[in-house]
Amino acid sequence: MNFQQLRSIREAARRNYNLTEVANALFTSQPGVSRQIRELEDELGVVIFERNGKRLTGLTEPGKGILKIIDRLLIEAENLQHASMEYKGQSTGTLTVAATHTQARYALPKAVSHFRKTFPDVRIALQQSAPEHIAEWVLSGKADIGIATEGLSQFPDLVSFPCYRWSHLIVVPEDHPLLARTPVRLEDLAEFQLITYDVGFTGRGHIDDAFDKAGVRPDIVLTAMDSDVIKQYVALGLGVGIVASMAFDHGRDKGLRAIEASHLFAQNTTRLAVRRGAYLRQYAYEFIAQFAPELKRGDIEQALLGSEAA
Repeated sequence: MNFQQLRSIREAARRNYNLTEVANALFTSQPGVSRQIRELEDELGVVIFERNGKRLTGLTEPGKGILKIIDRLLIEAENLQHASMEYKGQSTGTLTVAATHTQARYALPKAVSHFRKTFPDVRIALQQSAPEHIAEWVLSGKADIGIATEGLSQFPDLVSFPCYRWSHLIVVPEDHPLLARTPVRLEDLAEFQLITYDVGFTGRGHIDDAFDKAGVRPDIVLTAMDSDVIKQYVALGLGVGIVASMAFDHGRDKGLRAIEASHLFAQNTTRLAVRRGAYLRQYAYEFIAQFAPELKRGDIEQALLGSEAA
């Protein structure tokens, strides 16, 4: 039994049993992956994968249990490497943080700035995507920390913690008719073409839920992942924007006005997630402390070892 065999099993399950993708991920050949899987099955005396000819189609019942053990073994192997570097007193390495664009653009700069001053020899790699991709990166070990909205709490192999709550704002050009309506209603918004986030990004679900519950049909004509893109198109007069409150700055966003919308849409919670059972180095805890001071190292360590999400 060797780690390459274990990685082949894990990647096959992660990549929907496509051995070409597994081979690319492990920088090897497809026959090599097949051989690694077969050798481990022969050694264990258990068939791990269901097959249709030479093609893998799923996990057998014993394979499902074995995959959980393999996941734990590979996580602990990674933890061993991280721990050895910690005990050697090394303060170098790379901290990979996966976050949505809004979090990376507006919520992370202060924590990143402090981190760079404290750990000048540690490189920070910021990855930006949708919450489900962020979760996948953390689960696979490609990212140490994930930061997004409530979607991160839906993955049982992640431990996620609430960090702070925020609301949406309505953004309009100066002299827009909505500025004269106080407070703005969902029916008022429905009179105009709207610009907001893509589905799955930055609390879009709460926006859709509010309209659905009120029985109001909005005219969403343009969506984007990026708050700055939304504001740009609002400034061009293409519609009324709905953005995260943290994304609007009265001094920077000249020519635009913000309208309170916390009474229209449910509050959102930004969450920070790490992989269950992962070993976090000292500088990772320092980054978390800067981003969410209320999260204490002892609580995080206890949750990582626990059986349920925080």
